[in-house]
Order: sequence, then C-alpha cells, then structure tokens
Amino acid sequence: MYYALFTCLQAGITDFKTIKEARQAYEAKEYTKSAALYNQLEKEVPQKEYDLGNAYYKSKNYDAALKAYEQAKGEGVDEAQRLHNMGNAHFMKNELDKAIEEYEKALKIKEDKDTRFNLELAKKKKRQQEQKKKQQQKKQNKDQKKKKDQKNQDHKKNEQQKNKNQKHKQNEDQKNKKDQNKKKQNDKQKGEKKKEDEKKKGEKNKSDSQKEKKPQNKKGNEASSQPKEQKKMSKEEKIKQAELKRLLKKMGQKKTPTMMYQMGTGKPKERNEIRPW
Repeated sequence: MYYALFTCLQAGITDFKTIKEARQAYEAKEYTKSAALYNQLEKEVPQKEYDLGNAYYKSKNYDAALKAYEQAKGEGVDEAQRLHNMGNAHFMKNELDKAIEEYEKALKIKEDKDTRFNLELAKKKKRQQEQKKKQQQKKQNKDQKKKKDQKNQDHKKNEQQKNKNQKHKQNEDQKNKKDQNKKKQNDKQKGEKKKEDEKKKGEKNKSDSQKEKKPQNKKGNEASSQPKEQKKMSKEEKIKQAELKRLLKKMGQKKTPTMMYQMGTGKPKERNEIRPW
C-alpha cells in the first residue's frame, strides 16, 4: 500500500507541525489520532485526503476511508494506488463486486502484483460465497421439500385416520342397525309366539270349560256316575264271559247252554186237568 505524505502544501508553520505529528502518529500505528490531526488541516488537497483515507483505513473506519479516497483524486496522488486502496476498503466491507471493479480499474492503469493478487483473492472469495449460498439454498430447498413431504405425509396420515374413523363409524352404524333389526325381529317373533301361546291357552281354557260342562239327566243329576256303572258292568260282563267260556269248554259246546233253574226237591205232580188243545 502506498503511504505518501504531501510535501507541496502551501501552509504555515502550524500546518507543517500538524502534518508532522499526524505522520508520527500514523507510523506509531495511532491511526485514529493521525486521522484527527489531518482533519485539523483546513486546506483540502488530494494528498491530504489520501493520507486521511489511509489513516481511516488503518483504524478500520472503511466508510470514512472510502469517502476520503473519493476526494483524494487529483494531482499528487497515484491513481492506480488510490483505486487499489479503494478496492481494499470495499473488500474489507465484503463488497466483493465493487472491490473487483476497483482492482480491475487499477490494473488497466498499471500492472501490479499486489493488485492482481487482491483481484484473484476477491474473485475466489466471491466464488466461495456463491457456492456457499448455493449450498445453503440447496439445503433450504431440501429442508422445505422435507417439510413439505412431512406435511403431505401428515396430511395423508390424517386422511387415512379420518377414513378409518369413518369406516369404523359406518361399521358401528351398520352393526347397530343390524342389532336393532334383529331386536325388532326377535320382539316380533316373541310377540307372535306370545299371541300363539295366548291363543292356545284360550283354546285350552275353552276346551277345559267344555269338558267341565257335564250333561244333566232329566232329574237334574249329573251323569258322572254312568261311566262308573258302565265300567263296573263291563267288569262283571268280563267275569260272566269268562265263566261261559269255561262252561262251554267243559261241555264241548259252542252254544250258550240253556239256563237251568233249580226246582223243588220233590217229583212233579201230575196234572189231571184236561188239556184244552
């Protein structure tokens, strides 16, 4: 970097003293003090602004340095070096496009290895930043895609769960409807069975009522004794028939024998009466 102090400044002894102090402060790396001393000089000439810009640059006040370098254009200042320094100020501010522009302007005036090195360094840093920016953009796109895919997946999962819940609800509704229909059918069958049972019961009660209603004889007495008499007679008849069969077997006859009645023990008396016919 070029650090020249102006020597053709038409000023008084005080100005020369100030310039000397400013130069000593600069060499002592007291750049802020050096810049303040240069600012005390009233006359504005390119050499003064150039030295002021260098002091600001060293104190890392790059905006003030650029402003001073802009005003340092003119007689007594190396234009290539001024542009080189402006490129450095832009580089430190990470304004790489402006830095590259200033370096290229300086190289058009004069080829310089430091300027060339700084130009390539600025281009390299720009490429790195662009690559990093692309990677960041790629990562951002990837994250956005991942976020979108996750959102779609969550949406799909929610839809599946929603469909599952709807299907479950439909199955429950169908089951409830089926159970209701089955219950209605069972209630209907129970009702029909109940009616049928009541009908049978009514018919049975009617039949029992008819059985309980027994016929009356002429005297108003019930004929309930008749079956007993018939049953009794039937038994006697059986005994009689059995006796007849025994007698027939004994006598070897199949006809019913004439009933014999026991008469008196004596001989029958002869009848003397004249028979009329």
